[in-house]
Amino acid sequence: MEDVHRQFTSLFLTGTGAFSTSNATILIIAILILLLMTGVIAGAETAFFSLSAKDIHFLKSKEKGSARQASQLLDQPKLLLATLLVANTFVNIAIVITTNMLVASILPPSMSKLASFIVQVVGVTFLLVLFGEVLPKVYATQNNLRMALFAAPYIKILLGIFRPVSGILVSSTKFIEGKISSKPANNISSEDFAHAIELTVGHEATKEEVNIFKGILKFGNITARQIMRTRLDVSAIDSEMTFAEVRAHCLEAGYSRLPVYKETLDKVAGMVHTKDFLPYINDDNFEWHSLVRPAYFVHEGKLIEDLLKEFQSKRIHLAMVVDEFGGTSGIITLEDIMEEIIGDIRDEFDEEDLNYKKIDNNIYIFEGKTLINDVCRVIGEPAETFDTVRGESDSLAGLILEIRGRFPAVNESIIYKHFEFTVMALDKMRIARVKVTIHPMLIEQKD
Repeated sequence: MEDVHRQFTSLFLTGTGAFSTSNATILIIAILILLLMTGVIAGAETAFFSLSAKDIHFLKSKEKGSARQASQLLDQPKLLLATLLVANTFVNIAIVITTNMLVASILPPSMSKLASFIVQVVGVTFLLVLFGEVLPKVYATQNNLRMALFAAPYIKILLGIFRPVSGILVSSTKFIEGKISSKPANNISSEDFAHAIELTVGHEATKEEVNIFKGILKFGNITARQIMRTRLDVSAIDSEMTFAEVRAHCLEAGYSRLPVYKETLDKVAGMVHTKDFLPYINDDNFEWHSLVRPAYFVHEGKLIEDLLKEFQSKRIHLAMVVDEFGGTSGIITLEDIMEEIIGDIRDEFDEEDLNYKKIDNNIYIFEGKTLINDVCRVIGEPAETFDTVRGESDSLAGLILEIRGRFPAVNESIIYKHFEFTVMALDKMRIARVKVTIHPMLIEQKD
């Protein structure tokens, strides 16, 4: 064995027996590259698996670049973890071999084998722990999203290289888990949390207070798209209107803030506050465009928890919601956000007629434009009840189209689980009114 080691080491010795400077340089460069690789891998492991739900949602809202690659990696967490572990193991082995070769060639021949072994172990351990574990993981802990975005392209390459080995490890893990696990994992859903809230505070708190607790529970996972008012329900002002027309429109709409658009609602020019018109209310020739304020735009995937903070810091009450192509999806107000916690807020300008009518405990009539979240709240079902079939839809009408697969006719019924949706009225190509029937017998059969 000593002969093999001596021959292997002699490859890096010159004819005079001295260690070649060029060979030492090559080894040092190789060690530095390998340390950089193990640092990126170790940092990526910490970064990816310490991302919050908010960070993951941000990555999934992006359509290209490192964010998209990071999102794709997170879609397969077991394969990602296996790839990181396998790649890190290979790189660490390479570091151990190259470092030992460098150190063994530099140490004087007179040094004892024990002392040489200790120096090599201490040197390799120091390099691996400091540069391959501590520094990258400390940085990744403090900058997990930034590190994940930086490492995503490199980890994507490693995933392609080590996929055969990683795939075998993941398959083996699943097989072992299936044999060892005697019962399914104890995953607590939002519904379980809501039930726990009722059991904990239900006897001491009112129904409204319990609903507020539930609203706070789900608040962090709601996006602007889920609660916004769709563009069909947006009351806006055409920039070509005269002040007399604007005044009449504001009186009819009854809102304190209105968007201003040019040509179409996809080209929002700004916002107007109706209170700004008060000094000029009797001047039909007033140039009202001077009162237009800049509009605030948010992506439809924006979490309302973050949006509420922005509303507070910027002191605004309304934002335009845009889709991935920059088109206007709708508007969202501070009132819409607060209603997710404390329930409906109604003032003297709100219409008395609600968007639904309760026939009995199992039959309701809704407008087609009613948001799915609102429907679930009214009928007492969890907000995620229709998540598997709702697709990209947010309204009850959109949900029916997703389930049916085509435009329904009047009086046509669509059944999903223990829910029956009956189309009661159409407005051209829009579902205007829907009857929702809950069949308790189907629930009992399912149980």
